Amino acid sequence: MNTDTRQLSAAALEDLQRLLHAADPLAAAPLTDPRWDAAALCAQTDPEAFLPEKGGSTRDAKKVCQSCEVKAQCLAYALANDECFGIWGGLSSRERRKVQA
Repeated sequence: MNTDTRQLSAAALEDLQRLLHAADPLAAAPLTDPRWDAAALCAQTDPEAFLPEKGGSTRDAKKVCQSCEVKAQCLAYALANDECFGIWGGLSSRERRKVQA
């Protein structure tokens, strides 16, 4: 069993990039661009919504993510960097763990 989370994250990132490229070749291009977060809609809203208390609602944060143009880059970043908390790319930490499994 492979327990190296960096390898899992890299594999998940590669899978995500392939899927994005198949759906929209232009959307996949900036996945590794470190400036993606400047365009993130969450940067213009209440950051508390993206870090809900355990059992708290994620609905408001996910609604913001739905229309964010850098949602894919955000999710790829979270997967590649093992972000354990908060909403990233429209997914909770539990949902991201399922993606990586």
